[in-house]
Amino acid sequence: SMASPALLMRVVASAYSVAEKAATIVRNVMSAGDLGIVEKAGPSDLQTKADRLVQMSICASLARKFPKVTIIGEEELPTDDVTEDLIEDGHCEEILKKPCPAQYTGIKEEELVIWVDPLDGTKEYTEGLLDHVTVLIGIAYGGKAIAGVINQPYYNYEAGANAVLGRTIWGVLGMGAFGFQLTEAPAGKHIVVTTRSHSSALVNECIAALNPDHVIRVGGAGNKIIQLIEGKASAYVFASPGCKKWDTCAPEAILHAVGGKITDICGNSFQYNKEVKHMNSAGVLATLRNYDYYASRIPNTVKESLVP
Repeated sequence: SMASPALLMRVVASAYSVAEKAATIVRNVMSAGDLGIVEKAGPSDLQTKADRLVQMSICASLARKFPKVTIIGEEELPTDDVTEDLIEDGHCEEILKKPCPAQYTGIKEEELVIWVDPLDGTKEYTEGLLDHVTVLIGIAYGGKAIAGVINQPYYNYEAGANAVLGRTIWGVLGMGAFGFQLTEAPAGKHIVVTTRSHSSALVNECIAALNPDHVIRVGGAGNKIIQLIEGKASAYVFASPGCKKWDTCAPEAILHAVGGKITDICGNSFQYNKEVKHMNSAGVLATLRNYDYYASRIPNTVKESLVP
């Protein structure tokens, strides 16, 4: 008989289905018309009914199947009983059929940390910029992002009434990433993707120093990593605190699985063990290719302003 799939593959397969359920919740909240917006730290830091319901759904669904895994979500929520209609029990068969990379076959539940951003790009969601929105489930082991799921609930939403909405991208280090067409940005072009709603003098000083051909301003860390892996941008640069571990864990795993690189602005890699502070206080620098080109052009004044 076949050995049962390794724990990591079971977690990723479940996270895939859980993310698809999350996307349905996101779309349902939007179409019902009452977003239930709450300001957290200010007008650019919002939480909606979708953020709350999705986090409850993801965390409760995964905790039920993998009770010893540590799950850290963006929203501070009461841990009341979650209603059954929010629980997703399914998994993606296709993922279970793939062999687990050898270095991860012995992982135990209590060694995994799952970082959840239930709705990355909340501000854009409230403004109807639906293609910016992602659901992020990142899986870490030994402090390192090793697997991730990114769902775009509104992928294809401008393609007309009969278009199939949404897609799920997933990846595992040592295996690759799936659900999209890996594309490199045009050679010799320096296209920088950065924040849309969290700009600052420092953010702009850093971008100017890179002398980009073009700057794309969009919401969501998940969305920005997708711009890199689909060849729409050559670097994701954010010289500011504000980004958190649940923003970068899933995107990092997917980017690294296809040979890209993400660090803070100072070149330090992110740590994802459960004790780590949540804020990525020294910003983000990410590329699919040519990381060193961009890293070498970040001004020292910018690095000195951003202490990890």
